[in-house]
Order: sequence, then C-alpha cells, then structure tokens
Amino acid sequence: MQAAVRHDWTLAQVNALYALPFNDLLFQAQTMHRQHFKPNEVQVSTLLSIKTGACAEDCKYCPQSGHYNTGLERERLLEVEKVLTQAKAAKDKGASRFCMGAAWTNPKQRDMPYIIEMVQGVKAMGLETCMTLGMLTGEQAQTLAGAGLDYYNHNLDTSPEFYGEIITTRTYQDRLDTLSHVRDAGMKVCCGGILGMGESANDRSALLMQLANLPEHPQSVPINMLVKVAGTPLENVDDLDAFEFIRTIAVARIMLPQSHVRLSAGRSRMNEQMQALCFFAGANSIFYGDKLLTTDNPEADADMLLFAKLGIQPEQRHDVSDEAHELALADAIKDQVNPPLFHAAQ
Repeated sequence: MQAAVRHDWTLAQVNALYALPFNDLLFQAQTMHRQHFKPNEVQVSTLLSIKTGACAEDCKYCPQSGHYNTGLERERLLEVEKVLTQAKAAKDKGASRFCMGAAWTNPKQRDMPYIIEMVQGVKAMGLETCMTLGMLTGEQAQTLAGAGLDYYNHNLDTSPEFYGEIITTRTYQDRLDTLSHVRDAGMKVCCGGILGMGESANDRSALLMQLANLPEHPQSVPINMLVKVAGTPLENVDDLDAFEFIRTIAVARIMLPQSHVRLSAGRSRMNEQMQALCFFAGANSIFYGDKLLTTDNPEADADMLLFAKLGIQPEQRHDVSDEAHELALADAIKDQVNPPLFHAAQ
C-alpha cells in the first residue's frame, strides 16, 4: 500500500524525521522509495549553460552573479545550432533529459524566439526538455509550455527565514509566484535547494516543508551541496557534515514520495560511498557530464563505473519510442563491468 502524498507537514514533524536513528531513517526512506520507483534505476540528465555570467541577482553562492569577481568568463546567449549540437551529443552519451540554464533575472522578450527554437529542436530529438531562466511571467510560462517545454527549474534555495541572508535582489514570494505560473501553464516543476550555505538544521527542515507543502509536489527536486567558489561571499563557509546531507536526501524521499530526488551540484566532492548512501536514501536522479553550468561534475566514465559497481541502470523513458539513449548508457555500464579485450583499429 502506497503512503498518501501530504501537503500539511509541520516543522516539528520534519525535525522528528531528521532526529531518527540513521539506520531507521534510511530504512523508512528506502521503503518509501520502493513503493514508487524501481530501486535500481536512476534518471540521467545533462545540463548546459546557454548564457553565462553577468547576472543581476546577488545570490551569495553563485559565480555567475555580476556582483562578485570570480574570474568567470561572460558569454552571450548561445546560438541555437550550438545548443542543439550539445543536446545531440548528450543524447548520444545516454542522457534522457536536456536542461538549459541562463544567468538571467528573467528572460527578455527579444530572447524568447531563440529560447523557443531551442526547446523545439531538443524536443524533436526525443529528449525531455528543461530550462532555468530566472523568474517568469504567466505569459512567458504559457509561451514556453506551448513550445513543448517539459520542465521548468526554479529553486527555493533555502528556508524563508534564512533566504534574506543569501539573496536580496528577489523575494521568496517572487520564487513562489514563478512556480505558480509554471504549474498553471501545465509544465512540470523542478524545484529544490542548496545545503551547506551556513543555514541551521531548522532551515533545512523548513526548506523541505516548503517544497512538500506546495499545492503540487515538484516532479523533480534537486538537492545541491554548496560548491564554494573563490570570490563569492560563501567561499569560506564551513563544510556541511556528509551524514546531514544524506539525512536530507532521506527526509526528502519520505516527504516527497513521488518526486525524483536529484543529486545535483557538489557531487564532485562526494566519494563513491557517500553517493551510494544517497542512492539508498532515495536519490534517483543525477546530472551526467563534466560540468554543471559553471562548476565541475564527476566525469561521465566515473559515473558509469559507480553505476556498474552498484548495479544501477539508467531510468528508462516510457513516452519516447527512440531508445538509443537508454541503450548507450546500458552499453557504457556493461563496458565498465566487462571491458572489451581490444578495440578495433580506428
């Protein structure tokens, strides 16, 4: 019997989950995970920065903010053909979803025709499409949905109480309004947060409470570990304890039972054992490739080797007839388990 999806969590209830003995918490999370997902499948996505740097927002964690000097090279919006070339390469490597991110406060109307072309082109390849472009108006959300955009990412980042310590150029309500526009347009919501920014344990609970008490649970919930970047205000913040991160994954799985919980930024700092515990705790989605927007991500070969060690397969998409991306990842995993004895001459 599957547990009911709830939207009425209290802070005390979330804190009580965090306070469970580690093994009991992971057992509950794994039990919940198996009720809703295949336990040894992980969704694989690829993320591309389509416009880098010079963002007007002052998010203290972000190297793309124009408020900080991080040495990041600024780039204009990529040409549509370059984006589609990257999308095809991602599909050939086995990705099932292609995510495009732009460092904007919000997309300008002059950019929308190019954005729509990107969505339509990636969609035509049989990939799921996702974008993160900052805040959206209701009209922009409807336009993106009409172009075929599957997911829109807009993170809450942290609790309402801690939010003002991290961002001052847009409000928490601004973010909630964008999520509402995305839902009203019929797109799926990708929304999560960042851990390790100096927030309290209560803030981590409050973030998950916000996500779980939304009118509809986000279909995708990225849980990021802060990647400390020189030049940002958070470059010297204390590291978050690894077990606290794993606990957050487990609590997220229990509270958001039908959502994909994604290990996102910060995986390059996680060893294989930590990632394996995160998968056991209910994480069932990763970004695959060498970069997450502007920060390092574990190399694709390392991901395939870890999948092989754990007996994990890429999650199969059931709404796409072209299965090439599934087969490519399966072959990559097989090669890690049984490497070929020789390669044919090139």
